[in-house]
Amino acid sequence: MSNASSAVHQEPVRRYSNVAVALHWITAAAVLFQIWLGLSMGEPPQGGAFNWHKTIGALILLLALARLTYRLINPPPPFPDDLAPWERIAAVWNHRLFYLLLIGLPIGGYLAVSAFSGGKPTMLAGGIMLPTVPGIPKEWGEIFEEVHGAGAWALIVLLVLHVGAAIKHRFVSPRPSSGRMPPLGLPGEQTVVGQGGAAR
Repeated sequence: MSNASSAVHQEPVRRYSNVAVALHWITAAAVLFQIWLGLSMGEPPQGGAFNWHKTIGALILLLALARLTYRLINPPPPFPDDLAPWERIAAVWNHRLFYLLLIGLPIGGYLAVSAFSGGKPTMLAGGIMLPTVPGIPKEWGEIFEEVHGAGAWALIVLLVLHVGAAIKHRFVSPRPSSGRMPPLGLPGEQTVVGQGGAAR
């Protein structure tokens, strides 16, 4: 192994803070459950499964807003030098689109539910009643519903790309960049909690 290569692996990798890591994996678990729930619901969606779908959607919205707020206050660690420029650009826009969808999808779903509710509250899991937005025409609700469905598939595509990149950097062509998000670091790799990268 060359000296340059050894130096790269000996340098500690700056990783996300514990709060950012916790928010990441909790959000990931909620999104995966939501995707499974959305694909397994019947048409039209109704009953207990739909109540859980609405509840998890509200949770994802709160998590996304919390993550974005924390990220703006605590910028993520900088990219390691081993990451190619095109990979940095892809990672930045992947995250930006993730935030757009994680915030936009629950709002779009809420507006669709509001349009079909006739101004009445909608039920979440546990019997919790959530007020809806009155006065939205049902025609708009159909549009919101279609956009919501298309956005869900876009989220699945982004998720596949994100997971594929993580697998590539961890197993196919191992790089220190995988260590930014525990526990995906390389075996024996040193990591330190670091900040100071450009917000993305």
